[in-house]
Amino acid sequence: MNSLSGLPADLSRFGNVEGYTHYLKSVTPGLPATAGGGLLKWYDISEEATPVTPETSALAQRFLAAETATGRLNLKGELGFVILHRCGGDFHFLLVSSWRNANEMWETVYAKTSEAPDFSLFALPGPHRATFCVWELAAVNHEREAFGRYLFSARDEVAKRVYLGDLYKGGA
Repeated sequence: MNSLSGLPADLSRFGNVEGYTHYLKSVTPGLPATAGGGLLKWYDISEEATPVTPETSALAQRFLAAETATGRLNLKGELGFVILHRCGGDFHFLLVSSWRNANEMWETVYAKTSEAPDFSLFALPGPHRATFCVWELAAVNHEREAFGRYLFSARDEVAKRVYLGDLYKGGA
C-alpha cells in the first residue's frame, strides 16, 4: 500500500475492462408521464443512429398505465423520472424511479426483448447487482441535483413546476 494515498502500489489487477470499446449515447427528455399515482419526468437514452422509436415509447407508456391500473406500480403521489433505454438492437430497459422518504430514490426495473410483445418486470438476482449503467447515470445525476434543489426550495406549486421543467439533454 502507498502510505500517502492508501492505494496499492500496483493497480494492474483492478478495473480491467477488456474486449469493450465505449461509445456515446444521447439522453433526450420527453413529456412527463403520470403513473401509479406519481408524476414522472421522461428520458429516452439511445445511440443517435438508433433512437427509441415512437412505437416503443408508446408501448412503454401503455405498459406503465397497465401497471398502474393493476396496482403493481403504486407511486403514491410521488415525483420522479422514467428512463427508457435502448440498450442495443431491440432490447430496452424501462427504469421507473421515484423520490420517497424525503430524500431516497426508489426504482422498479422493467425490460423488453425483441422477442417479447411487451415489457415485464426484470429480475435482479443476488445481493450485489447492477443498478444504473454509465449512460443512465447522466440522467440520474441530473435528477439527483434537481431534486436536491427542490428539497432546498419552498416545495410549493412553483417549486414543483421548476423541478418538473428541469430536464437533462445531452451526451452520456
